[in-house]
Amino acid sequence: MAETVLVLGASPKPERYSFKAVQMLTEYGHKVLPVNPYHPTVSGVACLASIADASEKVDTATIYVRPELLKNDLDQLISLAPRRVIFNPGTESDEMAERLESAGIQVEEACTLVLLRTGQY
Repeated sequence: MAETVLVLGASPKPERYSFKAVQMLTEYGHKVLPVNPYHPTVSGVACLASIADASEKVDTATIYVRPELLKNDLDQLISLAPRRVIFNPGTESDEMAERLESAGIQVEEACTLVLLRTGQY
């Protein structure tokens, strides 16, 4: 089932996992909302400058920013109320996971690329 997926920390650099996630999510038929205030597009998809710019219901948010950067956006992410948030390797934060879970948001520590490739997404 196709989802609307917010990719926080999407990078225009093809070697970055967040770039690959935008590409692969699109290939798998998901609607992707990359978030990067410094670049207009990632892999041909228009970027949002912030989480607050998402104007539609988001099913999943996949995180590609360090915890100290996510801290600044956590309230916006909670307000967005995605069904789940995926903390990709290196982005995990127990404190932020607890805040998301207490807001009723499912939290998963996993690699979005692996989830897609193995049919677990």
